[in-house]
Amino acid sequence: MTRRLVIIGGDAAGMSAAAQARRMKTVDELEIVAFERTSRTSYAACGLPYLVGGIVTSPDSLIARTPEQHRAKGIDVRTRHEVTAIDVKGSAVTVRDLDAGLESTVHFDELLIGTGASGLWPRWPGIDAKGVLQLRTLDDAAEVERWLVAGARRAVVVGAGYIGLEVAEGLLKRGLHVTVVERLDAPMGAVLDADMATDVAGAMRAAGIDLRLGTAVTGFTVIDGRVATVETAAGAVTGAVEADIVVIGLGVRANAELARAAGIGVGESGGIHVDDRLRTDQPHIWAAGDCVESRHRMTGQSVVVALGTHANKQGRVVGTNIAGGNAAFGGVLGTAITRFQDLEIARTGLTEKEAAAAGFDAIGVTTEASTRAQYYPGAQPMKVKVVVERGSGLLLGAQIVGGADAGKRIDVLATALWNRMTVAEVAGMDLSYAPPFSSVWDPVLLAAGKAAAMI
Repeated sequence: MTRRLVIIGGDAAGMSAAAQARRMKTVDELEIVAFERTSRTSYAACGLPYLVGGIVTSPDSLIARTPEQHRAKGIDVRTRHEVTAIDVKGSAVTVRDLDAGLESTVHFDELLIGTGASGLWPRWPGIDAKGVLQLRTLDDAAEVERWLVAGARRAVVVGAGYIGLEVAEGLLKRGLHVTVVERLDAPMGAVLDADMATDVAGAMRAAGIDLRLGTAVTGFTVIDGRVATVETAAGAVTGAVEADIVVIGLGVRANAELARAAGIGVGESGGIHVDDRLRTDQPHIWAAGDCVESRHRMTGQSVVVALGTHANKQGRVVGTNIAGGNAAFGGVLGTAITRFQDLEIARTGLTEKEAAAAGFDAIGVTTEASTRAQYYPGAQPMKVKVVVERGSGLLLGAQIVGGADAGKRIDVLATALWNRMTVAEVAGMDLSYAPPFSSVWDPVLLAAGKAAAMI
């Protein structure tokens, strides 16, 4: 008898799960129906800032799989269809066809919730004005492009996190005057310690960005329906920033409302509660991607970390399990990397502040090094900070800020974290060396050795 898998959400987690389940089960064994409320599936949202900046030249290049390609693999993708309710006891979902305006009920044997996350959108006065945007979808990127083509010259980016930095760089590259307004006292303040964020602030200002730190947005002045200025708590004289376009980049929240309304467990972090096999607390109902909470491998706490790497891995895990296999998601470290122009920025595990909040007796140790042998052309300065538990020497986290080829070294430290290594063990690792790539003592080894000597 053919069983039916219904998937809510047609992006990273949902379609990775669909593809994996289809590899394991034929159409006769498992019918797969995926509902997506937009018109697209499976695209690289992480590439949107680079599309805005003109580095990526075509929106189509960000699309990994079209609905037609999924259908050709035996996955019934229905775009412009929104699931509005889940009936747990009746094993059914209510679906609205957004184009036809019709509702229907679709029964399932297995249900996967992959509703993703939404950008934070504060209720500031004037936020609904034309020209105030987010950058979450291809449609958002197209709207930004329309404003640029129409002659926008002054841009304000609200928030200096990953997206804020990348969007600011893209708009600067397009020739706009860019102001970045950040409530915290440092850019990347939610993911870097303040001493590491200093170099980021310096790079932004050196590039010509008007960076306003410790500044809270209070609303927008609107003229004829369009945004005119961004108002801040700094006051009417110094706090108003003229703007033709405003991009809000304040982070995201898990889209867990549909699950919550159905009585499916949602954790304190705001994400749907799942176990390591991605099962919810209701039988035959699973969840994956940005809408779920995951176990942090260093603290054991449940956290929502919205990254495409996790969503795709979780999709493959849950697709395997729904199809009858046995797979587990190992948790998260929050490993991430970005750049601002030539400055690479990366982190993994816990910052010094996060380690203290989690109850660790920890110290942070910062090491200055070079991306290559100092005598080799192209060597760039870099800083490595490791966060270490006193006494045990357990590595708790790391951050890297530096020139070209600095950032991806974070993966070595993430691997060490994953395997719960001490800094003494990291300092003894056998890493590669040649002058074009590293000094004889790689910066990772230098940082770990310095920390080991201090604890």
